[in-house]
Amino acid sequence: MSKNSRKDLAKSIIDACLSMRKDGVNQGTAGNISLRYENGMLITPSGMPYEIMTPDDIVFVDENGTPEKDKIPSSEWRFHLSILKDNPNFNAVIHNHAIYSSMVSILNIDYIPAIHYMVGVAGGNKIPCVKYATYGTQELCDNISESMKGYKACILKNHGLLAADETLPKAYHVMMEVENLARLYMGVRGIGDYSVLSDAEMEIVLEKFKNYGLNVKHKTKDKPKTKSKAKTKK
Repeated sequence: MSKNSRKDLAKSIIDACLSMRKDGVNQGTAGNISLRYENGMLITPSGMPYEIMTPDDIVFVDENGTPEKDKIPSSEWRFHLSILKDNPNFNAVIHNHAIYSSMVSILNIDYIPAIHYMVGVAGGNKIPCVKYATYGTQELCDNISESMKGYKACILKNHGLLAADETLPKAYHVMMEVENLARLYMGVRGIGDYSVLSDAEMEIVLEKFKNYGLNVKHKTKDKPKTKSKAKTKK
């Protein structure tokens, strides 16, 4: 059983959903959030406005992708479950249609380059863009698994933003930083020429990030203890 009750974890998911609306990075019923729980995950339901969502509406999906009876999980449940299986250190996944990240997703590029050292918040020297596939499909899930290796965030082509981390607060932090970087990138592209940090410079940044702020190991309210942790795919 998780250290935090299912109800507490479900409430933290709803709180984060409402925060996305308040912070202006999501709208309508778009976006979805999941947390690792027992042998599967808790995830937002399909097509339900955040304002009326209750802890009882949050859906449990087991490790085989089977949702609990009489509940319909987000249409994007496949990539949430896949990310948690592929990355045992991740316990939270956030997806939304943040405006600047969505703008970047429309550009014909493979990644956001290291225009600022904070690109390192995504785990590397760039923020990858994932090849487009129809939402909710296994193809999209496979594309994400391939492109997100070694990263905490990515841009889904012609779609939106995806972020994951050890806890929900950390994943939210990554998501907000990536959206800010996307805004910065769209701005400098419109101005003209811009500089990019070298791989060597970014390696120094990534090393410093290991002991900085939210990356420092500490007890976090919503970090669950699991019965059986999903294994990483080889």
